[in-house]
Amino acid sequence: MYSVEELQRIVNEEIVKRASELKKRDPAELYAPVNYSLEMGGKRLRPVLLLLGYNLFSDELKNALPASVAIEVFHNFTLLHDDIMDHARVRRNQPTVHIQFSENNAILSGDVMAFLSYQYLMECKSENLLNVVQLFTQTAIEVCEGQQLDMDFEERMNVSAADYLQMIRLKTAVLLACGLKAGALLGNASEEVASHLYDFGLNLGMAFQLQDDLLDTFGDQQTFGKQIGGDILANKKTYLLIKALENASAVQRKKLVLWMDKTGYDAKTKIEAVTAIYNELRIKETTAAKIDSYFQSSEKYLQSLPVDEMKKANLKNLSAKMLKRNH
Repeated sequence: MYSVEELQRIVNEEIVKRASELKKRDPAELYAPVNYSLEMGGKRLRPVLLLLGYNLFSDELKNALPASVAIEVFHNFTLLHDDIMDHARVRRNQPTVHIQFSENNAILSGDVMAFLSYQYLMECKSENLLNVVQLFTQTAIEVCEGQQLDMDFEERMNVSAADYLQMIRLKTAVLLACGLKAGALLGNASEEVASHLYDFGLNLGMAFQLQDDLLDTFGDQQTFGKQIGGDILANKKTYLLIKALENASAVQRKKLVLWMDKTGYDAKTKIEAVTAIYNELRIKETTAAKIDSYFQSSEKYLQSLPVDEMKKANLKNLSAKMLKRNH
């Protein structure tokens, strides 16, 4: 079994190799934003999860490496477009692609990344490759569905917690789950076992996105890598805002709605005012409890996975690290 650190190193080396190949392609203006995006780094969670899923059943990592690059390239493609839609200016403590280059560059380079991900995926050799491609495609469709729901929510005030959880399941969690299941299938695991890993990844992904939401308001920008309070400024219907609107008194709800409708405000003042209401309503604790619920569900799926406990240790440790937990 490879350690998580070894897999991160292997993935990074492969991405550097692929990026250097892209630098030789023309037109250079198309691939420069792709390289910029990939060279920004990141946790490489999705490719590492894919390799961990594969490594449960095979040690021949070379065959799964193209798939690990594919899922990372696809993930970064979604970030390019997501940052444009969210008007985000910072990603991983660096200017977002559309700020560094232009919106047109980010859109077109994002498009080519989507197709590159399939090109890389098709390099894998496995009797389950067709199933993996079908899974990857279904996941790609679901991610787009989730993004559309996220945009739809911007125009709605009647977004429920259930609506929001369904949106993040599609937009975020399914890609983590896809990586684990795809890795297992490439390692010739049975459909039943691979689906079990998918359910583990789905619950972990839900917890991970809710943690991301929590950090957007209560995190440290240097550690988080994105502007703190960005969701508040954008009036994003996150779990925090939805629960605040749900639990607020008439006075608190009026204040929240006023801040959501207000224009020409000072950013710092708005963030502090909305965060103060969250604190009054103990939204941080409410969200943390939901995160813990999904985390516990993911652990149950992992515990019941019919694989040697020693092999599952890396998945257990990585999932805890993702959520900065000590379980």
